[in-house]
Amino acid sequence: MLTKYAVKPQSYQDSVQLMAISSHLMTVPGIELAAAVMGTESNRATLEQGGFVLDGSVKAGPEDIIIALQGRNEAAFAEALQAFDKMVQPRTVISGDGLPKQGPRSMRSALKYLPGANLAVISVPGPYVTGEAFKALYAGLNVMIFSDNVSLEDEVALKRIAEQKDLFVMGPDCGTAIINSTPLCFANVIKRGPIGIVGASGTGIQQTTVLIDRLGSGVSHAIGTGGRDLSDAVEGITMLMGIDALEKDENTKVILLVSKPPGANTYTKVLSRALKSIKPVVVAFLGGHAQEVAEEGVYSAANLEEAAAKSVALATGKDPRSVHFAFSREGLDELVDRELKLLGPEQLYVRGLYSGGTLADEATEILKPMLGEVNSNVLSQPGTINALRSNGHAIIDLGDDEFTKGRPHPMIDPSYRVERLLQESQDATVAVILCDVVLGYGSHPNPAGAVANAVRSFKGNSHRYVAVVASVCGTEGDPQTLSNQEDVLRQAGIVVLPSNACAAEFAGKLAAACCERRIT
Repeated sequence: MLTKYAVKPQSYQDSVQLMAISSHLMTVPGIELAAAVMGTESNRATLEQGGFVLDGSVKAGPEDIIIALQGRNEAAFAEALQAFDKMVQPRTVISGDGLPKQGPRSMRSALKYLPGANLAVISVPGPYVTGEAFKALYAGLNVMIFSDNVSLEDEVALKRIAEQKDLFVMGPDCGTAIINSTPLCFANVIKRGPIGIVGASGTGIQQTTVLIDRLGSGVSHAIGTGGRDLSDAVEGITMLMGIDALEKDENTKVILLVSKPPGANTYTKVLSRALKSIKPVVVAFLGGHAQEVAEEGVYSAANLEEAAAKSVALATGKDPRSVHFAFSREGLDELVDRELKLLGPEQLYVRGLYSGGTLADEATEILKPMLGEVNSNVLSQPGTINALRSNGHAIIDLGDDEFTKGRPHPMIDPSYRVERLLQESQDATVAVILCDVVLGYGSHPNPAGAVANAVRSFKGNSHRYVAVVASVCGTEGDPQTLSNQEDVLRQAGIVVLPSNACAAEFAGKLAAACCERRIT
């Protein structure tokens, strides 16, 4: 295997674009691994952790792009660098005279092009985020911070200043929002409607919004907070402001809160505010507090599907207390029996391979009471596991930092999940593989195709059957189209179910039946 490096000077691209570039370079014939990053010290370290060894000849600064390639020959490298040059063109905007001009390179010059803007999306290397965010706030802009690697102290400082100015800071590490029906970063095309969401989880927002859309309702706003907002250090500043804003918004009739378990003090603050709301509030704190929330009088949901279903029930004037599913489970047991007959007596375990962290978390929480111990690298499962090689029942978030150092996120580049699908299929103890397929802006143009091709590969080369179940997080309006992606999966012999919760239940039932059959 050969390695080659190139540097594109003074060519800043944000992290979303760089991930897309890296993913595209991986499709060049003969290229085995590709990464395009800005030349910061932290990114250089990340490249080395991902298997690239940078020598002294690779000279690049924070405004320069490093292209790192591993491939079979020089022809592959040449083709990859040509593809890179086509993707990285000088940014232009159309000026008032109708002629293209070089795009703005600062917050101040950007405001000259869009003097009426009220929101800045920031995606720059971590060390530069705080300064840019303060510039935006003092210019009167709300802020969405896509970048991570921002200190906790800086996050609190930014959010306190924003609170004083009655502005929002969504993030850091906020990958999803929908503001006035406009999807931002990784988001789906959702009908406008009466349900407002505040979420500390990107794929948690995506799953609830797409289910709301598919149930015939819609979303007014989906405000992302960043994953640390509900920690006791940050105290839920953005979530509390989000509740206030949605309560005042005349187009919002129901408020939905989505998060992993908050810190103890923040939980009390958020729940107290929800109880005072003049609008009904549904609370989905995955992995904890569901019973406590219900006892306090706020509508509680144990998972994302239930959260969407209860929100739609409230929006349509129905009693949500008896609503637990968005989709019927009729026929699920028969489907389990069908798949069970195809599995051998040694096949016992569930293996979940997820691109969405909160979807992995939801699946883990559903499977634990059904199967007992479930190994996972998601936050609700403390302790260390070897996420590189599964044992027993296992749910793996492939978007976790240990997998994305030196490679794009699996929602953009599904190649590592393909590797893991093939790896898990070769384990003689595996009964069922569970996957999510996430659509929307920013995601791979055909994520179902990558999963389907991998499944066809191992089904065609193995004498042992392995059940595969998936759910697609998306809508008909998404660029990839929900029904098209579901058809691609079904044609590969994959069981397709309408929600992640339903798919996890199916996997749990099937694995439990396998274990019970072996005992008897």
